Amino acid sequence: MRIIFSIFSCLMLLACSSHKAQSDFWDGPNAYLGQSQPSDTPLCFAPHLLTDSGYFVLARVAFSPDGKEFFYGSNNEWYSNQHQRLNYFRFDSIAGKWEGPFLLANQYGTPTFSMDGKTLLVTDNTGIQQMQKNASGWSSPQPWLKRSYVLYNYMPTLSGRAYVGSNGTWGSSNDSNAWKFAVLPADPRDTSIHNLGEPLNSPGFNGDLYIAPDESYMIISAKETKDFESELWISFARADKTWTTPQSLGPAINNGLAHRFGQYVTPDGKFLFYTKGTSEKDCAVYWVRFDHLLTELKAKAGL
Repeated sequence: MRIIFSIFSCLMLLACSSHKAQSDFWDGPNAYLGQSQPSDTPLCFAPHLLTDSGYFVLARVAFSPDGKEFFYGSNNEWYSNQHQRLNYFRFDSIAGKWEGPFLLANQYGTPTFSMDGKTLLVTDNTGIQQMQKNASGWSSPQPWLKRSYVLYNYMPTLSGRAYVGSNGTWGSSNDSNAWKFAVLPADPRDTSIHNLGEPLNSPGFNGDLYIAPDESYMIISAKETKDFESELWISFARADKTWTTPQSLGPAINNGLAHRFGQYVTPDGKFLFYTKGTSEKDCAVYWVRFDHLLTELKAKAGL
């Protein structure tokens, strides 16, 4: 019995040490590529580190659960993935520094981690591809999920459900006004899709989103113009599974007419990342302190 207890105690200590090491990294000077952290005012993230001449950071980025890898897409135009690149940085714990950027794959973007953190999900014109972590890095993209409708901004959750922007079974993919925020069932054999309806969806294009892993809130690109300029708004899930009326993230983030998309909250819950630009020339990824803002917005929603 003492031996079993001793082994159990060692395992618990190892688990706690691993969790503490991850927490320490997020709180340490090397987190977030070692960049100076913003407060309530958004800052451009790593403006001279992520791209080379003629390219800009595009759409959602992703940190690994431990914060030691950073993935992002870059492109030289908005509406084609012909020259799109999926790049990443990794932290070398022995050398104590970030290395990269490394090219991971061409013509892929919108990186998203599976809930267990072991699979990287990426999007191309045919559906969702998956990349597996291996001894040398990451595997090449392999087909994983395809439907007869668009799976845009695919985001999994802890329940097994996944949230997307899609034309679903109700409209043409060529009609941007038919795209709605929707949810896929947890069973991968079930090919149905559920339109989330109002108040999340509004007239026009509904496609750019971030869903919290526990499905407690969703950040959407709202007030879309005919040219897809938008603002970032948030809606909270009520106990009865309905959603609160979306509210603006505020003037510091929604400061004038611009394209705002690729919203993403870091695994530690501290920062919101998003892409903003009025054209390809000034398109960049911004980040802002979010955990305090989230608490304020939830209170405003009466939750």
